[in-house]
Amino acid sequence: VQLQASGGGLVQAGGSLRLSCAASGRTFSVYGMGWFRQAPGKEREFVATISWSGGITYYADSVKGRFTISRDNAKNTAYLQMNSLKPEDTAVYYCAAERGWGSSRLDAYEYWGQGTLVTVSS
Repeated sequence: VQLQASGGGLVQAGGSLRLSCAASGRTFSVYGMGWFRQAPGKEREFVATISWSGGITYYADSVKGRFTISRDNAKNTAYLQMNSLKPEDTAVYYCAAERGWGSSRLDAYEYWGQGTLVTVSS
């Protein structure tokens, strides 16, 4: 499956952005989806994941209560709604797909998008 992440940009602290991850090539609805991020000089880290049906979600503690992951299987798209953004949320955000229930582990994912940059100014 091919993944295309979009929606990044520059936003002030406290603002919101919605990232999208459009999938093509295979049946989107069988894949658990995840969002990860990588800040400059840091390792890629887990942000959120959603099961193939959308019924199960899981978040990193650092974004819980501020970010919401969702998906629309009819549109082959996953989303990450980011509210109350902080400067420490600045990173390149990646979406990824794995054939299952979703996971917080990077090595669980077979397919990765190209990343979209989110910059939060203070």
